[in-house]
Formats: sequence, structure tokens, C-alpha cells
Amino acid sequence: MKLSEKESIFTNEVVNRFELYNSLFLTLPFYQIKHTGTLLPFFTSHCEEGVKSELGPTDIIESFFGQYEQYVHAADRFDLLFRFIQYIERQVVLFDAVEDASFNKTGRFEDTGSLNSLFQQAASNPAIDKKIKDKLKDFSLRLVLTAHPTQFYPGPVLAIITDLIEALKQNDINSINLLLKQLGKTPFFNKNKPSPVDEAASLAWFLENVFYQTTSSIQSQIDKEFDLSDAAQFIELGFWPGGDRDGNPNVTTESTKTVSALLRTILFRCYYRDFRNLKRRVTFRGVEGYISTLQDLFYENSFNVAENPENQQAEILTNLEAIKKVLIEVHDGLFLDKVEDLINKVKLFGCYFASLDIRQDSRILRNVHQYALKQNGIERGTEEITEEERIAGLTFKELDFHCPNQPDLLIKDTLDTIRLVNKLQFAGGEKACHRFIISNCQQASDILQLMELFLLSGWKKEALNIDFVPLFETIDDLSKASQIMEVLYTHPFYSEHLKRRNNKQTIMLGFSDSTKDGGYLMANWSILKAKVALTTAARNNGVKLVFFDGRGGPPARGGGKTHLFYASMGKDMANDHIQLTIQGQTISSQYGSFDSAHYNMEQLINAGIVSSLASNNEQTLNAAQTDLIASLANDSYEVFAALTKHPLFLKYLEKYSPLKLLSQINISSRPVKRNVDSELRLEDLRAISFVTAWSQLKQNIPGYYGVGTALKKAKDNGLFNDIKALYNESGQFKTMIDNCMMSMSKSDFRLTAYLENDGTFGPFWKMIRDEFELTRNLLLEVSDTHSLMEKYPVERKSIALREKIVLPLVIIQHYALQQLNQLKASNLDDSHNEIYDKLIIRTVYGIVNAGRNLV
Repeated sequence: MKLSEKESIFTNEVVNRFELYNSLFLTLPFYQIKHTGTLLPFFTSHCEEGVKSELGPTDIIESFFGQYEQYVHAADRFDLLFRFIQYIERQVVLFDAVEDASFNKTGRFEDTGSLNSLFQQAASNPAIDKKIKDKLKDFSLRLVLTAHPTQFYPGPVLAIITDLIEALKQNDINSINLLLKQLGKTPFFNKNKPSPVDEAASLAWFLENVFYQTTSSIQSQIDKEFDLSDAAQFIELGFWPGGDRDGNPNVTTESTKTVSALLRTILFRCYYRDFRNLKRRVTFRGVEGYISTLQDLFYENSFNVAENPENQQAEILTNLEAIKKVLIEVHDGLFLDKVEDLINKVKLFGCYFASLDIRQDSRILRNVHQYALKQNGIERGTEEITEEERIAGLTFKELDFHCPNQPDLLIKDTLDTIRLVNKLQFAGGEKACHRFIISNCQQASDILQLMELFLLSGWKKEALNIDFVPLFETIDDLSKASQIMEVLYTHPFYSEHLKRRNNKQTIMLGFSDSTKDGGYLMANWSILKAKVALTTAARNNGVKLVFFDGRGGPPARGGGKTHLFYASMGKDMANDHIQLTIQGQTISSQYGSFDSAHYNMEQLINAGIVSSLASNNEQTLNAAQTDLIASLANDSYEVFAALTKHPLFLKYLEKYSPLKLLSQINISSRPVKRNVDSELRLEDLRAISFVTAWSQLKQNIPGYYGVGTALKKAKDNGLFNDIKALYNESGQFKTMIDNCMMSMSKSDFRLTAYLENDGTFGPFWKMIRDEFELTRNLLLEVSDTHSLMEKYPVERKSIALREKIVLPLVIIQHYALQQLNQLKASNLDDSHNEIYDKLIIRTVYGIVNAGRNLV
């Protein structure tokens, strides 16, 4: 299909329908100020004209009020701005719903990455059919939901969005009208900060309402198509809220236990709903006893939570299989599909729904290890000891140490959680909680000492059913990763442990901190280089390697067109299993409905299988290509590092973005930065806060800065034709470049053009703007296009419309920041300070939600 045809379909199905329903929405009288809905289109147009003229935000806002002073009294100005924000927040939801309702018409222009294309390849060639079957026996897709503070909508709003999507699919005007009214009066945000359990409950909404059906549907489709009824489960779900301590220091042992119980309860309610439908149909003789047993089992687990629940998966399956047997032998297989559907779901989700991962920082784990040794009378020197000596001193002694009450809560939490994991496995089986992720992993002893901690805490060597997962994220850690793993693979105790774990090693690689640390190109290149080195080390030691990618929503944090990364992996990188985090708006934008979740999971499965089936080696970079990317990465890194070391870097971010106010937003229970009591340092700033601040500025430097200078240097050295050839030949490099352009398409330096003449920050702003312009021009030349994302017209138009919707929010935010900065410069304690703070905070929500993968 031609690009123009795709854009035309998107215009008809999304743009025109949004404009129609938006005109209905704007006439609804939600708020006290009578003309809010009427004035908003004029305000939007005024903002657009002001930005084109490169006016400052204060000039834009004040000239609007001057132009419409007959409609808005001076005393009502702030109130009107807040009302505009509320309307725009809901316009974003309406646009999302219209786009999602049209997904099957606008999101599936090509069928190349679908399950159908996989099925067609298998049907047309018996050899390919066999290869796919063999591949599926050792392939898995694991999606891990993480609690990042960018998934704003509470359960009631998510439910409205779901209903609105269905009404839009049917063009049910009456229902749409009622749902828009409901949306207008339903609060979007919490008055108080959520707890880790609250965040878990919010994300569990997607497990219950999307993943429960979608995952089962895909697994069943593939099982039936390839006759894989006895094959292992190849779609898995993971869950971080309630287990991720490094991401959220407010997580405790009690919250981990509560979240695990919550997942079990929600799952059994899903089972119970399906069972009640089954029970209404399977009313025949011979099944009464099995039905009665399942009725009690599902009901009790749904509504009466046991203090110490057991893993009842086998009992459930035994009764369902018995019902299936009776239906086949006595009742002509009537309603057999309902029984098989529930059997498949119980096999997929067991009694746990999603595997709960535990994560903690290595520096904390080292302190816990030293404490546990001291408490058990084991003395080991810690000062000036080498890594070799540290490893040699490990004894892996089995004890049953219970941590006493003591002041350091992190120590007690770690030790209590290690013991809790055993109980979680008893309640839900091993898969309920079987991975401990070590953040900031810098040495092999970080993993070995944690293993010793498990043994000190009552675990037995032969029953240590835990996968210890190192997380390498900074540029330096990524460069040392393969050496660390080599030490582990050759360590006698660790190699024996791996044998008991089917010789499979999972390694997590993080994009967020590596981008903050090294910039866009260096982060991507460091991860690809680390994957090659880690794959080589694993293969040399006979270890099956699984990469777990910590990807955020935007390209700057590993997002973008994720499936294209997996489809373009060369033979030098392990790609038998795909594991990645999904977080923030990515959850709702890519997995918020059955259709979009089904599509995106299909794309990932197809990418993993097809890339491994390729007989040629075309995606494996040769030496010249490797050197070229390495050179670009190093050159871009120098430029990015110089920017972050600039004396105005953090000052600029603090003054002109909402960075300092992010901690006041009631969307997350975790702080904006580590070491909350210390002065702001880049290394302490969480990557998501870093990226959020730049996205609110509409400058998005983590997604492109340094790329233009690197390309220019290569061009000056006569290498530009080689770069263009690399773009056309390497899927990995092409995806990097295309995602970089996606990040840039959400930037707009006109919004901050008023800073160009600022006495302090003017040259700094101009330096950033000039790098943006240079990068854009050279990327267009590399990709042989005339505009950013020209090859992706639907995504480009969607982004442009979303940016247009939230433009007034950006102007309001920058206006409030400008007013606060002026008051601070004048040392005035104005009564409006608090109002400006609230305006800034409220605009963040809509801007992020509209971006979908902004942070």
C-alpha cells in the first residue's frame, strides 16, 4: 500500500472522526466557566500563531486574555487555564480512544509481522513448518509490566476508555455521548500519592482486562496451528510493582506479599468468571462432582484469601481434564471449547498470573551480606580486598538465619524478602517468584554474595530455584559485562547452580541509565556490543543465554519500534528468547486493548522466530560496519558528555522544565532522584525524571544529542556514503536512526525561542538548538527523505495531531515557569506562587499522555 493511501485511511478513520466527536465534547457544560469549551479552540489557534511568531509564553497568554477580555474577567483567568487543562486532558483520551477503535484499519497496513504471515510460510513449505515447530520448542516471549510513574489513568478512567473504544467501533452516538459526559466528571488523578500496592493494582487492571484474554488467544492459536499441545508455555508475563526495590525504595516485604496475594485473587476472579460461563453450559450427567469441586475452589480463592495459600494448579487441571474426558466420551464433545480454553489459561497463569521479580541495588546487597556474615560470626576482611580474594572467601554455608529487628530497614527488608520468596513459590509454584535482579551489577561477587545470602537464610543448594539476573546499564558496566559473566561461568558453585537451572542464564541490559550516561547512539551501540560479547562468552561455556531488555517508552529509553530490533538481530547475538519491560504509556498505548496488544505481541513473536530462521548472515555486522558505528557512537558520546558537564546543564533543566516539581505529582510512590536529601547530581537523577524533564521542554536531547555532530564528522571524512549504505543494509542501524527521528519529531524549539536572547542561558539554548538542526538535516540525508518520519506517515500524522492537542498545555506550563522565574529573580513571595506550581504540575499529565511514548 502506498504511503499516501495509508495517510488517507488514517485521516478518514481517525482525524475526521476525532474532529466530529471533539466538537460534541466541547459543547458539554462540565465546568463553572460558561465559555470554556467555546474558548478552547480560539486559545489553541492563538497558541499556534504565537509559536509560529516565536513569541514567549507570557506574551501568548497575556495577549489572549487581552483579546478576549469581554469573555474572561481578570479574576477568572487562572480558573480558565485550569479548565482548559481539564478539557485537553480529556481530548487526549478521546483521541486515544478513536485511534484505538480504528486500530484494525490503520494499524495493520502490512501483514508481514503477523501470525497469519507465519502460518502462511509454514503452510507453503514443509521445511519451514518443521523449523518453526522446532523453534517454538525453545522460544519464549516474556513481557514484564513495570511501575514507572507515567501510567496516569486510574481504574475508573481505564474502564471508561475501554467502553468508549467499543462504542466508537460501533459508532454508537448515544453511548459515546454518555461516556464523554462520564469522562468529563470523573477525576483523572489521585489526591494522594499511591502506595506500591496501589500502583500494582493499577497495572493489574491490564492483566485482568487485556493480557488474560490476549495471551491465551495467541498461545492457543499457535498451539493449534502447529499442533503443539504438549509444547512448553512460550508466552510469559512478569510483574515488577511490589518487587522492585531499586526502582521504588518504598517497596517492603509486606507490600511484596500483598501484591502477590492481589495477583492471585485477580487471577482467580478471572477463572471464576470463565468457570461460571462454562458451568451454565456443561450441565450434563457425569461432571457434577468435578464442577462442584471447581466451584468451591474458584470461589474460595476469589473471595476468601487464605493466610498461607497453596499451589492448586494441578488440582484445577485434574478436574478440568476429567470434565473434558466425560464430554468427549459421553456427550459428543459439546462445549468442549469452553473447557479447553480454561485449561489453556490455567496452564498459562497457574496460581500466580505473572511472575513477580525482585530487584535491588548491588551496593545495598553488599551491605546486607556483610551484616549477615557478622551476625553469624563469620569474619571476612572487607577493606582493600581484591575481587579474587572476595570470591575465594565465599563458603556458601547453609544456615537458617532470621533477621532480628534492627535500625537498618533495608537490611531487614532484603533478608525477610529472601525468606518470603520461598513462601511465594509454595503458594504459586516456582514461576510465581523465581528471579532476583541485581541492579548496578559491577562484579561477579555481587551475584555470588547474594547466592550466599539465600543459603544463609534457610535455602538449600539443591533447591535454590532462583535465577540470579545481573543488570548491566551504565556504559562502563556494559563494557565489563562479558568478563564478569566469564568469571561466573567458570566458578564451580555457580556453574553447578546453572546446571540445575537447565544451563540457562538471564542477563538484563538497561537502556535508560545508559542513555543518560552516554547519549543515544553510545547507549544503543554499547548494548549491541555487549550482547555480542555476552553471547560469545555464553556459547563458549555451553550456556543458553537469555537477554532481558529494560526498555522504556521513548527511543531514548530503548522504546520506539521495538520489534524491529529483534527482527534485525544478527547471528552473533542470542535471540532465542525475547524478554522486555513494558512501562509507562507504552502499556496503555501498545497493550491497552485486545486488538493492539494482540498485534504487538504478534510482531514480537514473529520477529523472534523469523530472525532465527534466516539462513543468511546479512544482519550480522561486518568489521567495517562495526568500526563505523563504533566511531559514530564515540564521537556522539564526546558531544553528549560535554553537554552534561556544562555548568549550565542542570541549572537550565531545573529552571525551564518542571523537574523540581515532579516529586509533587501524585502518580508515583517513588522519589524523583536517589539520595533525596542531597544536592541534585546527574548520577542521582532517575532516568525517567531526566527524560520527562526534557520531553516537557520539547527538546528531547536524550534521543538525539550528539548524533548530528558525529554524522557531520563522518561526512567531512568522506564516510557518508558508507553510512547511507549501512542505513539501507543493517536493520539494527536503520532502527536506531528511525527511532532517533521519532524522538526528534516530538521536539519543537519554537516553544522556547524566547530564550535565545537570554543573557545567561541564550548561548546554551542555541547550542542545543543548533545540534538539533544539524542532526535533523543529516538524518534526512541519510534516510533520503524530506521530513522526519516520512516513511511512517501514520505515526507521523498521529504525533503531529497529538502535539497540536497539547500545545496549549505546553504554553501554559512554560508561562507558569516563566512567571515563577521572574518572581524568584525579583525576590518576591507572590500569593500566586502556589497557583503557578499547580498549573505546571497539572500540565505534565496531559503532555506525557499525549506523547504515549515520551518518557
